[in-house]
Amino acid sequence: MANSASNPATAKRKAMCEPIAQRKPRILIAACGCVTAVKFQHICHCFSCWAEVKAVVTRASMRFIDRLSMPIGIPVYTDDHEWGTWEKLGDSMLHIELRRWADIMVIAPLSANTLSKIEAGLCDNLLTCIVRAWDYSKPMFVAPSMNYLMWENCFTEKQTISIDELGISLIPPVITRSACGKHVDCAMAEPSSIYSIVRAFYDIKVLKKAPGMVL
Repeated sequence: MANSASNPATAKRKAMCEPIAQRKPRILIAACGCVTAVKFQHICHCFSCWAEVKAVVTRASMRFIDRLSMPIGIPVYTDDHEWGTWEKLGDSMLHIELRRWADIMVIAPLSANTLSKIEAGLCDNLLTCIVRAWDYSKPMFVAPSMNYLMWENCFTEKQTISIDELGISLIPPVITRSACGKHVDCAMAEPSSIYSIVRAFYDIKVLKKAPGMVL
């Protein structure tokens, strides 16, 4: 009989069940297809200094992401990985494996299109399949980025209320104005702000750690 300690599947299950306080947090970070995805590598870098990170990118987001500038050691998953790793009945599906692995999911940037998909329950790519299968006892954060008129659209208000009811936490976008005071943009929160919000939540809600407290 094979030694369970040398069995890769057993070792993997053991690692997945390791108490959260005894290891680095596992953060799954995803990007949607909007211009702000150019900051995705910066977001991943912020989290990689603190947590174990895996990344998921939609096909549209890949137009804006420089894969060569991603932090070393962070695996980046696409739709091709979802379908390419499955061969026969009984094989595991990547969206389920990633959902099980992660302690927290962060979608930054979240596009208007993917917001609509999440609210409607659609699951037509790797990212939305993970969201549809998500265990909402675990935190999920989204940081929207879209044109101001799209953000102010009545559909967006309904959709943000709906995902809040699911248990998804919204990191509000930054609204900028022109010199004459008109709204001109609705940008994703800065990567450092996203990191700080998620880190504070993890320390207080997950580790039950008071601000400034050292475990």
